Amino acid sequence: MKKNLFISDFSLVNALGANNDDVMKNLLLGSQHGFSLDKELLRDGDIYVADVAQELPSLADYERHWHSRNNQLALLAVEQIRQSVKQAVAAVGSDRIAVIVGTSTSGINEGEMAMLAKQTSGQFPDEFDYRVQEMFNLADFIAHELALTGVTYTISTACSSSAKAFKTAQEFIDNGLCDVVIVGGVDSLCGMTVNGFNALQSTSAGICQPSSATRDGINIGEAAALCILQKNRGSIRLLGVGESSDAHHMSAPHPEGEGAITAMKMALQQANLNAEDVDYINLHGTATPKNDEMEAKAVAHVFGTNVACSSSKGMIGHTLGAAGATEIGLCWLLLNQGDSYAPHCWDNIIDESIPALNLVKVGDKSAHKLMKCLSNSFAFGGNNVSVLIGL
Repeated sequence: MKKNLFISDFSLVNALGANNDDVMKNLLLGSQHGFSLDKELLRDGDIYVADVAQELPSLADYERHWHSRNNQLALLAVEQIRQSVKQAVAAVGSDRIAVIVGTSTSGINEGEMAMLAKQTSGQFPDEFDYRVQEMFNLADFIAHELALTGVTYTISTACSSSAKAFKTAQEFIDNGLCDVVIVGGVDSLCGMTVNGFNALQSTSAGICQPSSATRDGINIGEAAALCILQKNRGSIRLLGVGESSDAHHMSAPHPEGEGAITAMKMALQQANLNAEDVDYINLHGTATPKNDEMEAKAVAHVFGTNVACSSSKGMIGHTLGAAGATEIGLCWLLLNQGDSYAPHCWDNIIDESIPALNLVKVGDKSAHKLMKCLSNSFAFGGNNVSVLIGL
């Protein structure tokens, strides 16, 4: 039997800000101040990215295999939930708290810099430790920093990584493997992902335009998002998680959104809710032609076209392995705030070839308090996750 699971605390770090208050303020303003034109990451020109401008905490006193920007972002998020974690440790013990997080880059940026140094000098720098690139490095770092001794691991399923972490965390608690889970995701900017998506012709020439007839690709962003999932403590519940793997194509989504439809329906079924019970959907909304077409069809199929929707990627970029947790976190902030939606930032040029979703504008509010929010994450290989949270 499913237990009542609550998201009792959340910390967000992304292009909108380095704490929840700044993120929420800039989210409601529809701010795009976090986008910048980067001249270093792309081999063949400049590219817009959504980076974290905040000065990050130093890791100079930590073991060198944890020296990465990814872990600096993680530490900034950890600091904001540290007190809540201490309370959880006092309640259940450090061995009953798991860490399950998602990433797609880990410390690859540091690996890239080390390889450049090797090409110049013939050897890797003394301070470089290969372990910084390992996917497990993120979860290991968070567990070490919070002195947690429960189950610890990292999920890496591309853009659904940290959304999938919520499903795994739910299963762990339901099956008695732990009582509390630190759930989330962290991804930092690096040349590999920027050049890789550019090679796939999936990056935007400017700032991305989700759902627009002019959309031409993504802006890659970076973020950290961590939360505490536990039984019977908090006000916002994890209501349902749906996941599917349609494996339609290595990188392209199923054109009719079959996997996305399955994931959304599963989330509703697990929550014992109907489509009309959902107040707001945070779209995966990458601003790539195929994703936005597929998602519009899938959402219209399950929910119709009246439910309020938006993509946050027009403000924070696509934060890859951190995207799922980040956008669930935005929904968490909205539910705490009351009746405001996250706006859909785009050029307002309607694509007549796809279903016309109810894309909310800056300042739009619900006629009643938001109660249920859904967040979608769709990844390469047809790995789809929909997470439903609410009061």
